[in-house]
Amino acid sequence: VTVITQNVDDLHERAGSSYVIHLHGELLKVCSSADPSNPRYIRTLTPNDATVAPDEKAADGSRLRPFIVFFGEVAARTVRQADVLVVIGTSLNVYPAAGLLAYAPPTTPIYLIDPEPVETQSYPRVKQLRMGASQGMEELMAIL
Repeated sequence: VTVITQNVDDLHERAGSSYVIHLHGELLKVCSSADPSNPRYIRTLTPNDATVAPDEKAADGSRLRPFIVFFGEVAARTVRQADVLVVIGTSLNVYPAAGLLAYAPPTTPIYLIDPEPVETQSYPRVKQLRMGASQGMEELMAIL
C-alpha cells in the first residue's frame, strides 16, 4: 500500500504506514541541495536536534534544504501504476493532489471516501463512499 498525503508531518509513519509519499514535503527532514533524493544526505530532525543553521552544509558539502518530494517525479508515477486508487478526505479542489486522479490508468477503479458530497463529474468512474475514513475503509475492504 502506498499512501500519498498532503500532510507534512509524520502521522502516517507513526500509524504504521511503511511507504508514504509526501506531496508537500516533510518538515522533519533536511537534505542536500545538490542531490536531494540521495538517502546518504537526508537527515531526519529530532526534538533534540531540530535546528538547522542558515548556511549549514549537507554531508556532500552543499547547503541543507528542506526535504521535498516533488509531485511530478513520484506521486504521478505511483498513481499510473495503481491497481486501485483510494482517495480519502478531500474535496478534490486542492492541487496538485486533486489532479492525481487523471494519472490513474483507465481500468483502475477509483474510490473516494469522504462524508461530504464531492464533485466528481470530471471523473465519472469515481465511486464515492459518503462516510468517515474509518467506516469508509471498512466498507471498501468489504467491496474489494
